[in-house]
Amino acid sequence: MKPFRTAIPAILAALTLMSASCSNDQSSSTPPPAPSATAALDAKIRRFAPVDVTAPAASLPAGEAAALRELVAAARLVDGLFLEQVWAGNAGLLAALQKDRSPEGQAELHYFLINKGPWSRVDHNEVFVRPHFNVPVKPEQANYYPADATKKEVEAWIATLKGPAHAEATGFFSVIRRGSDGKLTSVPYNVEYRNVLVPLAAHLRKAAALTSQPTLKRFLELRADALISNDYFASDMAWMELDASIEPTIGPYETYEDEWFGYKAGFEAFITLKDDAETKKLDVFGARLQELENALPIDASLRNAKLGALAPMRVVNVLFSAGDGNRGVQTAAFNLPNDDRVIREKGSKRVMLKNIQEAKFSKVLMPIAGIALAPADRGAVSFDAFFTHILMHELMHGLGPHQVKGTSSAIRLALKDTYAAIEEAKADISGLWALQQLADKGVVSAEVAKTMYSTFLASVFRSIRFGLGEAHGKGIALQINYLLDHGAVVVGADGTFSVVQGKIRDAVTALTTELMNLEANGDYAAAQAFLKKMVTVRPEVQRVLDRLKEIPVDIEPNFTGAR
Repeated sequence: MKPFRTAIPAILAALTLMSASCSNDQSSSTPPPAPSATAALDAKIRRFAPVDVTAPAASLPAGEAAALRELVAAARLVDGLFLEQVWAGNAGLLAALQKDRSPEGQAELHYFLINKGPWSRVDHNEVFVRPHFNVPVKPEQANYYPADATKKEVEAWIATLKGPAHAEATGFFSVIRRGSDGKLTSVPYNVEYRNVLVPLAAHLRKAAALTSQPTLKRFLELRADALISNDYFASDMAWMELDASIEPTIGPYETYEDEWFGYKAGFEAFITLKDDAETKKLDVFGARLQELENALPIDASLRNAKLGALAPMRVVNVLFSAGDGNRGVQTAAFNLPNDDRVIREKGSKRVMLKNIQEAKFSKVLMPIAGIALAPADRGAVSFDAFFTHILMHELMHGLGPHQVKGTSSAIRLALKDTYAAIEEAKADISGLWALQQLADKGVVSAEVAKTMYSTFLASVFRSIRFGLGEAHGKGIALQINYLLDHGAVVVGADGTFSVVQGKIRDAVTALTTELMNLEANGDYAAAQAFLKKMVTVRPEVQRVLDRLKEIPVDIEPNFTGAR
């Protein structure tokens, strides 16, 4: 069985549990495949380099190994759940593609599983399945809002709500549906997805019973409770305190799929093992967070006088990932939770996925550097700088303003659909700013200090290939255009890009200031205007991208250790 097919039975099993019926009745009869179309789809698939991904689980005690198997079983349910969140027609389409044994049908199935749906995420969400499947344009509201609703209708309804009703409608853990009277209403996740969440919680409880690690046991018990109660606060707090050899992240977290408002959280799972030696090396960064916050290039009134005290960091190796944690471009690191209450009390946890980063660096970044960068910059690209900047990106999500200036309103609510792209750009560029601060103090190695800007520049071309329909792609387009406009990056006669050492530092600082001020002001119109102006692929960038067509865009993990 091909690796990409091993996930299908578990996904279909999860989808059959969903209480919502599929809105698309997909036909399993298919017209004869067109060889040229199959070849084109195979070319899209080749942009994701297959990589065997595993983690060193063999040394775990028997009880922990058994707990790990329960966690992987729980994570497998997340794939089906996330598919339902993306589009109500995904279940029917997946079943139809599985039955189609033609070469094109199998190619469509393969690419569907990479993208978690029939839209190519790195191609502006273009539909890639054949027309007879009647797949629509990717819905910006995903399946979080009624398919027949408009954004204005939902906005107007939300404006009528007060107190707890407003909080639930705009919160992470509810969908908006029509009642029997046709009026809009909030439905909590524990009701909408109950048929999947009950068995998912059962796997977590079994894992909790098997582990002998107290903080892991506590988190799993509380997260199982949260899936049923829809109250995730206590389990998020327990996740912040989790310190065990097994490091699971499972639940609804990121809001990327909600392109209307950025309110609703997609389910994801990362089942990982902690790398103690590499984690220990990060202690020095955690000790510098308040110092970095105090030095941010913004007005002192916008800085946090006291960051959440815990703010743990983990380096892990991935054994299995699912849902929003495994669609399209693979996650290299994350900073969670997103609940402002947890962040205020404990900060947020930064998790570095080391084996995923290593695969991305070798399969994608180094080949890109050999084409996109000027010869003098190619030698200044290093994995340590790549890894450390990703770490700083995640750290900087937790620094800077989190509430609109002079209010208690969360920035993500004020900036709505623009927030994800603005926040990703902020974390990226301020991460580079923070690296320079640490380099000035000798906290990072001389190698990182010497290679961080050229490595970032190479990574620009890696990330912009994710597409401008995706928050990270938008954020990176904004940054490279800003750096070009300020002369911090230049294009040579041969079309290659290079860093201007005398200008890069000031430009990075200036953009950090601009983005943090934009967030602090909570000005939705200004954010829209800034993105409209800066999120574009300029001709000089496109010419490099055209030369990168034979280099993978990202990796396609085959979780060999989780079978």
